[in-house]
Amino acid sequence: MAENTGMSRARFMAAAAAVGVGAAAGLPLASAAEAAAEDDTRRGRAGRGLTHRGVVYTVGAGETPGTAWSERRMRGDIRAIAHDLHADTVEVTGDGVERLTATADEVAERGLHVWLQPTLGDVPEKQILDHLAEAGRHGERLRRQGARVTLAVGCEFWLFVPGIVPGADVFERIENLRKEDFDLAGMQRRLAAFTAKAAGVGRSVFHGKLSYAAAQDASFENVDWNLFDIVGIDYYSYFPQRERYVAELRKFRRWGKPVAITEFGTCTFVGAPEQGGMGWDAVDYGKEPPEIKGDLVRSERVQAAYLTDLLDVFESMGLYAAMAFEFVTADAPHRPDNPRYDLDMASYAVVKPLKNRPDDPDSPWHWEPKQAFHALARQYGRKSA
Repeated sequence: MAENTGMSRARFMAAAAAVGVGAAAGLPLASAAEAAAEDDTRRGRAGRGLTHRGVVYTVGAGETPGTAWSERRMRGDIRAIAHDLHADTVEVTGDGVERLTATADEVAERGLHVWLQPTLGDVPEKQILDHLAEAGRHGERLRRQGARVTLAVGCEFWLFVPGIVPGADVFERIENLRKEDFDLAGMQRRLAAFTAKAAGVGRSVFHGKLSYAAAQDASFENVDWNLFDIVGIDYYSYFPQRERYVAELRKFRRWGKPVAITEFGTCTFVGAPEQGGMGWDAVDYGKEPPEIKGDLVRSERVQAAYLTDLLDVFESMGLYAAMAFEFVTADAPHRPDNPRYDLDMASYAVVKPLKNRPDDPDSPWHWEPKQAFHALARQYGRKSA
């Protein structure tokens, strides 16, 4: 089975954020829509709470020898997610069937809900679908053994899958999106065709609940949710008023299906929530080593407050699931000694990696919890008690 091209989720998001697609932040909403959404919450959805509370766990190969995927490290991370973060769900995402299945096995062994989301990209369609099928078959085996498993057939295909947006690789596609050098109607037709193929593959190998992780901008990625059991949205909005989140999220209920927030989060600096999906763009990867742009001020408190505020909204609306993005971004280490190279500031992760030798790519490292980890743990723990 083919592996990916070596780009981690962090690097992908750093590049994709520059496009600005799906990073709605502060879009105006009619007051009538706000009132209707608030009324919808008051009429019985309030207080039901989320069914599943979780975190995204990415299983990419890693960018350096020091951050390469490790089964030993993964097992320790899943143990911490279960026992310390008090999550009941882990979104296992990334590429490499062996990494995906080993992680899914560990999540199931811990008694947690497996949200399995393979995301192989930048290879031919057939390889992406074969990768999905192999991962999905393993998810079905786990489900038949009694594990709680949901299969998401992928994430934002418009950027991961060649041929939907013009470009030989993800970076060319990003540039074409940035320049608006593509036909939106043609892109949406190709996207719909591939999404239907992926849903068909998912149904053929997996007999539990099926989902997909879409960009929140439905005018750009207009998914036919009739193909799926659960509406999945990667959500990075920022509004000063809580009612505006409710109004924006309410539109995803029109399909009459459970709504899952497949990603939500923010970076670790003052002003990050207002950046929405653009937070990754705080790193200049054109420099060696990469460095933080400008004079950002690190703030774990800002990140924690945004996560808990959004969780309150999701709980009040009785959404199906919410997965904080993400547990750890190994290739974005924290540098308390040198803020210019503190890449963790531009990380959405709820733990911070620290290297024994900060300038050595082969250096051993460990993680420590951020304030966001503790804030999530308090909220998740209260709901699971």
